[in-house]
Amino acid sequence: MERPIRFEHTRFLGDKRTQLVYDLDEWQDEAVIEEIVAAETGLCFGPDTLAEARNRGYTLATPGKTRRHRKPRAYQQASWRAVSRAVVNDSPAT
Repeated sequence: MERPIRFEHTRFLGDKRTQLVYDLDEWQDEAVIEEIVAAETGLCFGPDTLAEARNRGYTLATPGKTRRHRKPRAYQQASWRAVSRAVVNDSPAT
């Protein structure tokens, strides 16, 4: 499989939504990788090894393995901050 342009120097590509890591040298289904790149939820590891991906809590993806898609924590924290700001701004003055 040809590597995506944004990850052309990376062998292992992680998906922040599912916590799965894909070995781009071995993975055959290009649609999955294209979806990760389009959703901008891809993550590369330094050093670019499976051991580093596992240190960060990622599991090696295998064909047929699925997980529930979740929003990356950065998005969840940003929406939480927006809600907390709205609550603070709407509270009565003391």
